[in-house]
Amino acid sequence: MWILGLTGSIGMGKSATAAMFRAMGVPVHDADAAVHRLYEGAAVAPVEAAFPGVTRDGAIDRPALSARVLNDADAMKRLEAIVHPLVRAEETAFLDAARRAGARLAVLDIPLLFETGGAARVDAIAVVSAPIAVQRARVLDRPGMTQARFEAILARQVPDAEKRRRAHFVIDTGRGFEAARRQVAGVVRALGGPGRRA
Repeated sequence: MWILGLTGSIGMGKSATAAMFRAMGVPVHDADAAVHRLYEGAAVAPVEAAFPGVTRDGAIDRPALSARVLNDADAMKRLEAIVHPLVRAEETAFLDAARRAGARLAVLDIPLLFETGGAARVDAIAVVSAPIAVQRARVLDRPGMTQARFEAILARQVPDAEKRRRAHFVIDTGRGFEAARRQVAGVVRALGGPGRRA
């Protein structure tokens, strides 16, 4: 089974691209969705212990946690040391299930693939990209987003040009999602298709 790492900086259209892989029958593990689940379950107690006051109604209050860690590298490392092993456990279970189901291709949707060493766990990498003007417009259109917050997030991410350089495939969403869908179909074909092994 091919394991494809799917990544891209904020605002590049990675979530929409992951949905295209799913629509083509490829199993996709969404690391962000895993974190959301963990913030309502297994991660609540250890995160609250490390960052007192960031829970509300038995779940992690994401804006409160973000305010505590966004511009504090040490705090971010402490948070990642708690959350990343839990996400990895979910990822391993997902891959085991995909193998048992006979999948020929599975996608790991990991926003910080390069930043967290995830490239070593995949067979190929697809980077979702778009021109900077498109990225900025998409991100600044999000509720509560500011230029300063956007820049702080970008500062934590490997630059887009470097991601593109290290990718096996680049999916450009700047030309519209129909063009991106055709590119996704090309990646699926190149890696043996979504169906089961013969």
